[in-house]
Amino acid sequence: MQELQNILFLATNVVFVLALGFYLMTNLQWYNYKIERVVLHHHKPLWHLFYFFIPLILYYTTGKFFMIFFYFAYLPALYLWHKRLDRKLVWTWRVKRFFILLALLVLFQDFLCTLKEACKVYGVFLPILIAYVGSNIIEKYLFTVYKKEAKKRLDSIQGLKIIEITGSYGKTSIKNFIYSILAQKFNTYMTPRSVNTLGGIVKDINESLPEDTHFYVVEAGARQRGDIYEITTLLNPHCVVVGKVGPAHIEYFKSLENIVRTKLEVMASKRLEKAFIHCSVTNEPHEKVEFFCDDDILDLHADLDGIRFSVKIGDKEVRFEVPGILGAFQATNIYAAIKVALFYDMSIEEVQQAVRKLRPIEHRLQKITAGGKIILDDGFNGNLDGMKEAIRLCSLHAGRKVIVTPGLVESTPELNEELIEAINEVFDIVIVTGKLNAELFKKRLNVANHYILTNKSKLQDLLAAQTKEGDIILFANDAPNFI
Repeated sequence: MQELQNILFLATNVVFVLALGFYLMTNLQWYNYKIERVVLHHHKPLWHLFYFFIPLILYYTTGKFFMIFFYFAYLPALYLWHKRLDRKLVWTWRVKRFFILLALLVLFQDFLCTLKEACKVYGVFLPILIAYVGSNIIEKYLFTVYKKEAKKRLDSIQGLKIIEITGSYGKTSIKNFIYSILAQKFNTYMTPRSVNTLGGIVKDINESLPEDTHFYVVEAGARQRGDIYEITTLLNPHCVVVGKVGPAHIEYFKSLENIVRTKLEVMASKRLEKAFIHCSVTNEPHEKVEFFCDDDILDLHADLDGIRFSVKIGDKEVRFEVPGILGAFQATNIYAAIKVALFYDMSIEEVQQAVRKLRPIEHRLQKITAGGKIILDDGFNGNLDGMKEAIRLCSLHAGRKVIVTPGLVESTPELNEELIEAINEVFDIVIVTGKLNAELFKKRLNVANHYILTNKSKLQDLLAAQTKEGDIILFANDAPNFI
């Protein structure tokens, strides 16, 4: 009987360590494998208490009763937690390597303890710690190798021009606009979706960059000082664009000045030919810098059918029409793309034609008509100016107006209050998703018909019950439920 209990406890130890590893790795993947962000910047730190620390303490304090807690409480709770996540663990090779190492460590440890009969309680924390440290060492070595391969690949493509885009807002839009315009005349390739980290860019270069690419358009994001510099050192872009800068991710950077300095790390390129920088970033003159500003946009018309605007090119005022793109702010982003295209010798007529063919970017003020309802999908827009423009567009609609939003993420209460004021003026129905800003919405929201949804799985049923033909529904920002 005692031997059977020992075997059961050994098996429980192995499964428990793997379960804790599963929780840890899921969180690390959300926060770009940065343990300091998981510990210090997690949006739901109580999860660490319930799914990691309390089980760990109980493991070392409850003896044989731990198995009852583990199988009848912890494992079911962890399963339900995982099931409710809208961003589940992706089993990349990095994740697989971690679990292979963790499993080998805990099995080896338990084998030694059983053999020597020296361990009263099988270890849990030590295998996880060693697996985490060992996994990081392996990944850093592999990444160094992959990074060298990416650098070699870039150097091997004859005549390749690299365009790097950064900024607080509009990076992905500017990237897509530059790509779409240049692709009308040149072999052009861009980083997919919202890939903008050093690791993602290295992977894209090694696995997807075509050999005949003339222009490689790359988006560069940052969470801390040095992130843009690392990407720029790898790419050494010929042309850079720095879009509008504001308090996005202010909780990481602490100040707007730090954000500006980080974005301007893009100027470190050793083969820089031209830089186009938004006026919100800096006004310091530089021989290779050309500024673009919101005030450069003339005679702007932006409604639910698209945008129309003029800009001065040389001594001429040139008109552009973009029927597929919504949002007045996109005129400035398109203007940045126009400047890049003109710099690389596209004619004004070629650029005008290319601009007219621009299409909306998925989840960025994307207009969809379904069941007699107009849907504005702005799920990937997380800045105040962009959200207020989406609200303005909704105000132009004659029917009822519905907004679905978590509010601003990684922002300040003051900016969220400004957002709520704008919502109060326009919408008939407000659906707040998630807990992040729920209390603030409860205090400030004046719209009678409103709902607070902590579980987004109920959203579809709620929309079906509360909306009807003729409504406009704005999905403004979308935060995963770990936020």
